Amino acid sequence: MSRPAAPEALTEPTERAGRGWTAALALANGAIWVGWYGPLQILLALQAAELAPPGTAKESVLAWVTGAGAVVSMVANPLFGALSDRTASRFGRRTPWILAGVPGGAGALVLLAGAGTVVGMALGWCLVQLTLNAAFAAITAAVPDRVPRGRRGAVGGWLGAAQILGVVAGTGLATVAGGVVAGYLACAAFTVLGALPYALLHRDPALPAGRRPALRLRALLAGFRISPRRHPDLAWAWLTRFLINLGNALALLYLLYYLRDVLHRPDPDGGVLVLTAVNAVTLLGTVVIGGFWSDRIGRRQPFVLWAGVIMTVATGLLAGWQTWPGALCAAALLGVGFGVFTSVDFALMTQVLPAAADRGKDLGVINIANALPQVAAPVLAAPIVQHLGGYRVLYGVAAGIGLLGALLVRRIRGVA
Repeated sequence: MSRPAAPEALTEPTERAGRGWTAALALANGAIWVGWYGPLQILLALQAAELAPPGTAKESVLAWVTGAGAVVSMVANPLFGALSDRTASRFGRRTPWILAGVPGGAGALVLLAGAGTVVGMALGWCLVQLTLNAAFAAITAAVPDRVPRGRRGAVGGWLGAAQILGVVAGTGLATVAGGVVAGYLACAAFTVLGALPYALLHRDPALPAGRRPALRLRALLAGFRISPRRHPDLAWAWLTRFLINLGNALALLYLLYYLRDVLHRPDPDGGVLVLTAVNAVTLLGTVVIGGFWSDRIGRRQPFVLWAGVIMTVATGLLAGWQTWPGALCAAALLGVGFGVFTSVDFALMTQVLPAAADRGKDLGVINIANALPQVAAPVLAAPIVQHLGGYRVLYGVAAGIGLLGALLVRRIRGVA
C-alpha cells in the first residue's frame, strides 16, 4: 500500500508565490515594525525621561524597560511559532495568529500610551512584545511554507524593505504625531491597517486536523532544545545573527541620547528621524538587490560576511568621528550593510531549518537572535556609557562584536 501524500503545509514548496501574496506579507511585516520601532526609536525614550524617578538616570529606565520587553519577545516568538505549527484551521497555520496578534498589539500600544509609572510602562511594553511577536512568528514562518529555496533571497529582500520602511514610518509617526500619547495611537492604527490585506485576502497552506500534532506541554518545551551537535549549521547561523544584531543594537540603543548629549543637536528627535531616513534610503538601495543577487548566483555566505564588515566600519565611525557629518555617514553605511544582511541572512536561515513540520518553532528559536541582543545591549551599554568610557568605547565594542559575527558565518558548511 502506498503512503499518502504529505499535506501541502508540510512539504517543500516548489511553485513561486505570487506578487500579490509577497506584497501583502511585506506590508503586514512592515506594519508590525511600525508598532515596535515608533516606541523604540522615540516614544519609549521620551516616556523614560518623563517617568524616571528623581535620582534615577533616564538611560537606566529605558534599559530596564526595553530589556524586559526583549525577554518577553525572546520567549514569545518561538512559543507562538510552535503553536502556529500545530494550528489546524481552514485559514491555515499562520493567519489565525496574525488575526489575533495584530489587534492585540494595537490595544497594548494604546495601554502603553496611558502608562503613568515606570512599572506601568514596562508592563505595557511587555504586552506589546507578547502580542506582536505572535503575529511576527506567523509572518516569518509563512515564507518557507510558500516560497521555494531559490527565491527566498528576493522575498527576504522585500520583507527587509518593508521592515526598514516600517522603522521609518514608526519613527516619523512618533515624531510628528504631536506628543507621546498621539504617537502611540498613530502607531497602533497603522499596525492594524497594514496587516489587514494579508490577514483578510490570503490563506496559508492548511494542516489537516488528522495530521495535527498533539499539544502536550512537555513535548512542546522539549522541542525548543535544538542540539548544536546534531545541527551545527543552525548553531553557527544563529550565533552569526546574534552577534551582528548585538553590534547593531548597541549602536542604535542610545542614539537619541547620543545626539542630545554628545553631538548637542538642538533637535535630537528630528536628528533621529533624519538619520533613520538616510539609513532607510541606502538600505532600500541594497536589501532587494542583495537578495536577488544572492538567489541568482546561489550563494549566501559572502553577502553576509561583507555586510557585517560594512556595518563594523559604520559603527567604528560613530566611535572615531563624533560629529553630525560622521553620524550621517555612519547611518548611510549601516543601511548598505544591514540591507544586504537582512535579506540574505533570512534566506540562509530558512535553508538550515531541520524539519518542515517545525518551521514556525525553529524560526522562532532563530529569532531569539534578534530579541536577545535587545536584552544584552542595555546590560552592556548602560555601564559602558555611565562608567567605562562613554559613547566612544560603546561604539568601539559594538564594532568588534559585529565583526566577530561576520567572520563566524564561514563556519557554516551546508550553505555556500
